[in-house]
Amino acid sequence: MVDMSQQKDVSDRKITTDEEEARRIAEMGKPVLGENSKLEVIIEESYEFKSTVDKLIKKTNLALVVGTNSWRDQFMEAITVSADEEEDESGEERLPSCFDYVMHFLTVFWKVLFACVPPTDYLNGWACFITSIAIIGMLTAVIGDLASHFGCTIGLKDSVTAVVFVALGTSVPDTFASKVSAVQDTYADASIGNVTGSNAVNVFLGIGLAWSIAAIYWHMKGKPFVVEAGSLAFSVTLFTIFAFLAISVLLYRRRAHIGGELGGPRGHRLATSAFLFGLWFLYILFSSLEAYCHIEGF
Repeated sequence: MVDMSQQKDVSDRKITTDEEEARRIAEMGKPVLGENSKLEVIIEESYEFKSTVDKLIKKTNLALVVGTNSWRDQFMEAITVSADEEEDESGEERLPSCFDYVMHFLTVFWKVLFACVPPTDYLNGWACFITSIAIIGMLTAVIGDLASHFGCTIGLKDSVTAVVFVALGTSVPDTFASKVSAVQDTYADASIGNVTGSNAVNVFLGIGLAWSIAAIYWHMKGKPFVVEAGSLAFSVTLFTIFAFLAISVLLYRRRAHIGGELGGPRGHRLATSAFLFGLWFLYILFSSLEAYCHIEGF
């Protein structure tokens, strides 16, 4: 009985000691004011972080940020050499490369020319739209005349000049527009829709409007308006076949292991690009051979 009471007293003293130790530690951790009771915080701006945030906002609100607010901004952007919007591995903005300087030298005239277009804020964008259409129309006429004179100088037929130089000159802007749209948009709808839409405008509006004006003019003169078909039947048939092959490739690329019409694994990207480029080259080759009667047309 004596041993039992002694063990109980020792246990009571042990619990009391633990409680005192815990109380002492708790009191040591209590927040107290020191000698310096005030703190001054200075927030410095990080230009690298701000640049990154600005780029993210610009890409997110791409549909809203479609232009500039003044002619000054447009001309400053036109004469400034800038690198691509892609960043290097460290996340910092890339400096202009030698290729960027060469391309700026080759395109600075066109940049300054289109910098004359009114900003998008004027007249709710209508001034920009109408002026852009007018400048593009004038440039298209100049390209057509230059291509015609070039073909006449080197001895090319008009049909060959049209499918090679005129078509290439008028389609390059659409190519770059589709490239930018493919890079910045989530889906390929805008980039592919730009190609089909531009060709629809060329066929339905370009040819239809020009032929309508010519038909009305010659009808007022009392003469019929005649346009010889030439090699049009062969070119349209060849184009239809190649267009069917191109659409088949786009439908095939919708498989799960490829991912969609654009992008995907590197091998599929290169194979698709080579195939489509080959279709364009074969179209020019066969059209030229038929124009010079090396192969029989329709």
